[in-house]
Amino acid sequence: MKLVYMGTPEFAVGPLEALLAAGHEVCAVVTQPDRPKGRGGRVQISPVKACALARGIPVLQPVKIRMPESVDALRALEAEVFVVAAFGQILSQEILDLPAYGCLNIHASLLPGYRGAAPIEWAILNGEELTGVTIMRMDAGIDTGDMLLKREVPITEDDTDESLRRKLSEAGSELIVEALEGLRAGTLQAEKQNEAESSYVRMLTKSMGLIDWKESALQIERKVRGLYSWPGAYTFYQGKMLKILRAKAESAALEAERELQQAKPQEELEAGTGSLQRDGRKNGDVLEPGVVVRAERDALVLAAGEGFLRIAEVQLEGKKRMPVRDFLNGCRLKEGDRLG
Repeated sequence: MKLVYMGTPEFAVGPLEALLAAGHEVCAVVTQPDRPKGRGGRVQISPVKACALARGIPVLQPVKIRMPESVDALRALEAEVFVVAAFGQILSQEILDLPAYGCLNIHASLLPGYRGAAPIEWAILNGEELTGVTIMRMDAGIDTGDMLLKREVPITEDDTDESLRRKLSEAGSELIVEALEGLRAGTLQAEKQNEAESSYVRMLTKSMGLIDWKESALQIERKVRGLYSWPGAYTFYQGKMLKILRAKAESAALEAERELQQAKPQEELEAGTGSLQRDGRKNGDVLEPGVVVRAERDALVLAAGEGFLRIAEVQLEGKKRMPVRDFLNGCRLKEGDRLG
């Protein structure tokens, strides 16, 4: 089929390559304008644009795709179908009506759940064990169109938004090829979305990455995994931002640490050198959220509102990412100190 492909981030590269491999004619790619990125402000092109240029496909980069000149450019292409994957702009009804077979969207959730922005991140933040990809026919609403195909993708306990995005991109790549085959053959069965089961997720903000140590260790771990790509889960150490890149919630760690302290000599505890002691608290007291329980060798364990967070990899502001062992070798963080 002759199609226009609209997408911007890495998630959208796989489906574009799959459509090309399947023999479809991609007459143009539409992606977001080039933008400065990083400390140096160097202008970077989108992953989808890089893929299109490497394949010799014409690229359109409208600031606002709803503008009349953008609509006219799309109309002139005379594509049979538009395929959209994380493009980043809302299509007007005029654009939706241009192709004979309509506009198909590759959405990274099992609709009608997790409509809107950042469905991958929110699935992890909310502790979901299952997500997936939906191919839908777009309408004027936000992810409200009829569903054509779905595929489930499990979320593992180690998945970050980055790893889950790769899995969903692969699933979407296979599914969109299948959808176009069904579209051409007239065998696709459209299904209305059940509005009673719908949910929307909001866009991410940088402030969402700030760790509240009063939350449970499990909630904090989900934040570390769900916001891994951006903005990252972070706290503060000596006035500098400390990103936590890998961590695990351990509900059983509290008892293990208490047993460790009970094995220490009584005089050590009375001298205030026991690792569970802070501000006059004795062994066995409830640990305050954000307090370091253990900081030795490759172990950095912090108390949360419920349970413990065992941290494996960090990045201090202005430094490279590193295993927690290297971080502890270069700082004076000790048991009883507080982060945040």
